[in-house]
Amino acid sequence: MATSERTFAGIQARLERTRVIAVLVIDDPADAVPLAHALLDGGVDIIELTLRTDAAMESIRRIHAEVPDILLGAGTVLTPQQVGEVKAAGAAFAVAPGTNPRVIAEARRVGLPFAPGICTPTDIEFAIEAGCRVLKLFPSEPSGGLQYLRSIAGPFAHLGLQFIPLGGVSASNAEAYLREPLVLALGGSWLAPRELIQRKDWNAVTANARELSHIVKHVRGGNL
Repeated sequence: MATSERTFAGIQARLERTRVIAVLVIDDPADAVPLAHALLDGGVDIIELTLRTDAAMESIRRIHAEVPDILLGAGTVLTPQQVGEVKAAGAAFAVAPGTNPRVIAEARRVGLPFAPGICTPTDIEFAIEAGCRVLKLFPSEPSGGLQYLRSIAGPFAHLGLQFIPLGGVSASNAEAYLREPLVLALGGSWLAPRELIQRKDWNAVTANARELSHIVKHVRGGNL
């Protein structure tokens, strides 16, 4: 990955191109590299690897070292200590399910692009106060989906905020989300669900990624 793509602007530009982040839970570091290649084969080149298992940090290190075409992020970053750990492991950005001012401040201090999770107008105000402009809407569908996003984003429209919805997003509603101007990219946990990874069904992962890549292409009118 080019050094320029590890900057805030570079990562945002990459997200605008790809429009998809594969959200992963990995139990065995040995699965990390073949999984990353399976996603790449399907046209998805951005990953949020969540810190939900003991295998996560080593998985980040392996993908960073062996699959440079992947823009690699860390998810479920809940503490300031984890910010430094994921950056040292090779993550180019980090994401959280909520808005923790201490975590955001540490990410800013070490220069790690960070997207906090929001679900309410108050969350958005905390994120804005901390200097964030790209926010993760979580959980998206259980909260009300696109209609809810438009409602809570309305008072902040003049600030140019962009959102990454995650939670209940799937191939069936991806096109509607991708056509929404507020949406920078989608978080796709259905592309490589935990059970597929545990079965090492890389063909199914590639098929899911390719399906979503085709949806992105369709939304763009056939232009990648």
